[in-house]
Amino acid sequence: MLTLIAFVVALGILITVHEYGHYRVAVACGIKVLKFSIGFGRPLYTWRLKNKPTEFAICMLPLGGYVKMLDEREAPVDAGERHLAFNTQPLKSRAAVVAAGPIANLLLAVLLYAVVNWSGLQEPKAVLASPVAGSLAERAGLRGHETVQQAAFTGDDLQTVRSFEDLRWRLTQGALNGRDLMLLLGGDADASKRTVLLELSKLGAIDADAQLFRKIGILGPWTKPVIGDVMVGSAAEKSGLKAGDVVERIGDIAIVDGQQLREAIRTSARSLVGGAGVIAPQRWQVLRAGQPLVLQLTPEVKQEGGAAVARIGAYVGAPPEFVTVRYGLFDGLWQGAVRTSEVSLLTLRMMGKMVIGEVSLKNLSGPLTIADYAGKSASLGWSAYLLFLALISVSLGVLNLLPLPVLDGGHLMYYLWEGITGRGVSDAWMDRLQRGGVAILLGMMCVALFNDVTRLLG
Repeated sequence: MLTLIAFVVALGILITVHEYGHYRVAVACGIKVLKFSIGFGRPLYTWRLKNKPTEFAICMLPLGGYVKMLDEREAPVDAGERHLAFNTQPLKSRAAVVAAGPIANLLLAVLLYAVVNWSGLQEPKAVLASPVAGSLAERAGLRGHETVQQAAFTGDDLQTVRSFEDLRWRLTQGALNGRDLMLLLGGDADASKRTVLLELSKLGAIDADAQLFRKIGILGPWTKPVIGDVMVGSAAEKSGLKAGDVVERIGDIAIVDGQQLREAIRTSARSLVGGAGVIAPQRWQVLRAGQPLVLQLTPEVKQEGGAAVARIGAYVGAPPEFVTVRYGLFDGLWQGAVRTSEVSLLTLRMMGKMVIGEVSLKNLSGPLTIADYAGKSASLGWSAYLLFLALISVSLGVLNLLPLPVLDGGHLMYYLWEGITGRGVSDAWMDRLQRGGVAILLGMMCVALFNDVTRLLG
């Protein structure tokens, strides 16, 4: 139920803002607006404002909306109202009305990011866990428990890294855009500062998925290698492990954080031929209430995704250390604009790479995935939900600015042609372009829906 409510609320807000952008600019340009509708189909509720010609409506299918303006191309217009029709307006007014919807979505994203920046967000501190063995991070000299203070792409100035999520965003941008990232590390209080270079350009990344971060080698923030809840009848319970035990060594391997501990357990099954057999007992050295203790533990082997993975049946790793990331009034608004710009550019680059085949079409998401993330973000709190709304608002704004004839960007393309040649697109070409635009859009929707189903079933 939460997923459905969060999804409907998100759609309602984003569609309303988009259509209000069209409506507000149309009114400002002196155009008569006949109807403002949120949703399609049978109206559930309609109303009119006093002395206003516009009918406002909320309809049954909340999958879009529209603003219907007086237009001679759609119905006869009285001579006395011809100056109020959309089609009689100067080119700059028509272009402004069309562009106002996507721009409203982008401005909404700026405001949502700013609200989160002003209120503050609890995020993991930018302290690195042990890197994945053989990864880019390990080759760069990272060992774990380093604090990232600043970062910069090659050729840019160093900027403060406020949290691990801030770092993750920079890693994603660098990997997808093929830019190397310089990290300034602080470490412990008595450690000298040093820099490392992550050569992200060598990854040739096409997807921002879990495998990308395994290649980079930075999977999460540093956590204490402590045992949490232990399942009844599990390998952990049989060995004598208890919640609160701090793991120091497994065999000859010194354990420094929760990430390394999880990797050591998970990869225990690699020694088995074909993933079959029984893992040999392991010597675990732990601290219990400050006292050293040695235990013998034999992980259980399970099949996950066609691969053998070892499990001990206990929660591994303590929660990371959190910091409150908060900005002042103007800084928060500026950072909201910067993040909106960064997400917009990254979205455009990803779409461009999809077109030329450099990025997989698996990155396209449809309504099922959006609904799923709406529910998950809402369950995490209002800040996470606002960040989700901001991301979708940016995506909606950028998508509508694409030069596809059925979208706002397509109409702007027509107006660009009119501005250059001095004449509008002919009806014959308009019909061809509209048909082509519909075909492309339907194809994108089919791919996105297929990806949604694949993700949910997978």
